[in-house]
Amino acid sequence: MQIVKTIEEVRAAVRAWRADGLSVGLVPTMGFLHEGHRSLIERSVADNDRTVVSVFVNPIQFGPSEDLEAYPRDIERDKTVVEGAGGDLIFNPEPSEMYPPHFTTFVDTTETTELLCGARRAGHFRGVCTVVSKLFNIVGPDRAYFGQKDAQQLATVRRFVRDLNFDVEIVACPIVREADGLAKSSRNTYLSTDERKAALILSESLRQGKAAIERGERSAQAVIDVIADSLNKEPLARVDYVEAVDLDNVQRVERIEENTLVAIAVYIGKTRLIDNFIWK
Repeated sequence: MQIVKTIEEVRAAVRAWRADGLSVGLVPTMGFLHEGHRSLIERSVADNDRTVVSVFVNPIQFGPSEDLEAYPRDIERDKTVVEGAGGDLIFNPEPSEMYPPHFTTFVDTTETTELLCGARRAGHFRGVCTVVSKLFNIVGPDRAYFGQKDAQQLATVRRFVRDLNFDVEIVACPIVREADGLAKSSRNTYLSTDERKAALILSESLRQGKAAIERGERSAQAVIDVIADSLNKEPLARVDYVEAVDLDNVQRVERIEENTLVAIAVYIGKTRLIDNFIWK
């Protein structure tokens, strides 16, 4: 298992693999890898002959008031996770390798980025789409792996891959949770002991919303109200949004039907966490 820093090193490795007729999977990450990332790597290893994991804290997807400098980084920890999951290569570039001087070209989308996190984090998805498209061009994978926890990101990547004719299969992987239900996230490390306990309200509120649907409720607003009422009972929680949207275009729906994404973003103290479920 190698760690490389340059685009040419990645391309040289992939060229050698391709010369041997091998398939290639890509797992894009921002590092500080946890069990959720590990599940993506393991899926790629199962599907492909070789797996590249990118570890890059992408500066252009952070807003001016967001946590770029504070975002956790630990390449040795990441190496251990990738090796344990069976990955073959880590691409860990410096920002200057990805964004040379006078970088002025970006990939942006509409529709799928208008609501949810896109409405609250200006420029975030332009940064995501730009770096993911660069990674696709650098690695040239057969398949790329994304987690359902970032469902709006997944929908947006699927859209630009379709619209711009990228020759890569996008594979969605389930949310990985702690034993008590909290969705795995690198930002969970920001939580104090009390905040960590309070954060369980995210998965609990979604459980109540899903239970309402299972009882026959189909009004999106009624399900949103169930979830919001649950969240508001936790003193340390501040709701950013509760939404029900179509999973493909990330636009609001009035009724819960097949392929509906129910998504939430909640501040626990200063830490913003997201979670969701898909009604299939």
